[in-house]
Amino acid sequence: MIIAVIGASKANEKLVKLATEVGFELGRNGITIVCGGLGGVMEAACKGSKQAGGVTIGILPGNDPEAANEFVDIPICTGLGYARNVIIVKTGLSVIAVGGAYGTLSEIGHALGDNIPVIGLKTWSFNQDNMDKTLFTPAIDPSEAVDLAIKAAIIKDELSKSREL
Repeated sequence: MIIAVIGASKANEKLVKLATEVGFELGRNGITIVCGGLGGVMEAACKGSKQAGGVTIGILPGNDPEAANEFVDIPICTGLGYARNVIIVKTGLSVIAVGGAYGTLSEIGHALGDNIPVIGLKTWSFNQDNMDKTLFTPAIDPSEAVDLAIKAAIIKDELSKSREL
């Protein structure tokens, strides 16, 4: 199973701690992380995953695999800049957003627009009346975020398989 982790590329200490814990919990559960492969939340999540023996994929904005943070196992160069955000969220069965600015907001928008569940941890909040509240779920802490993301991913995967039949 692959779950996307998105968030601030310039993260404060609190977000780094949260993202590291998210990565650790995902790795401990045998979940592969896909992220943007750079610094901040992306690096922290990858580091946490590696500490737990997990596997990490970095979807990079440029053409240099060396640009990936040191905890990325599989760097994928796109040369697409921010357009890579679509690839990141579509690779995961669900998404965990930790903090983040406009790049993270665009990833959340792409995920929600494609019915990919997003779990929010200290990130953007939404209160649109017409928004499907089942697709965006705020979490209290990293453990809850990972539990919710795994459950959402399992449901999404089962729905996808049933539609194929």
